[in-house]
Amino acid sequence: MKITYDAEADVLYIQLRDVTPIDSMDVEEGVTAELDGQGHLVALEILDASKRMTPRELASVHYENLLLTATTTPGSS
Repeated sequence: MKITYDAEADVLYIQLRDVTPIDSMDVEEGVTAELDGQGHLVALEILDASKRMTPRELASVHYENLLLTATTTPGSS
């Protein structure tokens, strides 16, 4: 998962999976769900993010009840 915020464009982008979106659908004005070829959610794009969230909310990310599994990356021992 990757979360980015472009302050100049005021866009919050939450990428759930590293897959190229094939389609999209508007959830509400300024919020778009990006989908893969099977219609599964890939990412969310939120326009005018600073009008929807406070600066504090935009600056902080919290993980709750996140199940993590250990993975080995190439070159690590």
